[in-house]
Amino acid sequence: MKLDLPNLAGMEAFGARIAVQLRAGDVVALSGALGTGKTTLARAILRALGHEGEVPSPTFTIVETYDGPKLRIPVTHADFYRLNRPVEAEELGLDDYREGAALIAEWPDKAGGFEQEPQCLSIKLEFADEGRVAIVESGADWQGRMP
Repeated sequence: MKLDLPNLAGMEAFGARIAVQLRAGDVVALSGALGTGKTTLARAILRALGHEGEVPSPTFTIVETYDGPKLRIPVTHADFYRLNRPVEAEELGLDDYREGAALIAEWPDKAGGFEQEPQCLSIKLEFADEGRVAIVESGADWQGRMP
C-alpha cells in the first residue's frame, strides 16, 4: 500500500490509524532516509496511544520505553541507527524491552530487520514534493487491521 502524507496533519492522522490497531507484540518498523519523518511518525503513534509530554528521538539512548496508566499499551521506541551489527540489538536486551509491549523500530535493518515476523508493519518513508509517501507492507498479523 502506498499512502500520500502531504503534511504534518497527514502524518499525525496516519500515526493515529496505526495506534488504534496496535497490540502488544507488534512491531512498527520505520525505514527511510534521514529526515523523512520516522521519529515524527513514532511521536504521532505515541500521542494517539495517550502519551503526553516529550518524545525524544532515541538516536543516542537507542531505546526509550513508554508505559503508564494513560497509555493504552506499553511501547518501546528504538532507534538502531548507531548499531554496527545486528547482534548489538540482542546485547541491549531488546527481547526484554519487547516483552508485553509494542515496538516502534527506526532503522530496523541495523537490528537485523523484523519483516519476517508476522506481527510486523513495515513502513518506508520517502520524500515527495513538500510531503512524504509511506510504502506500507503488512505482516500476516496486520492483514485486515489497517483500513
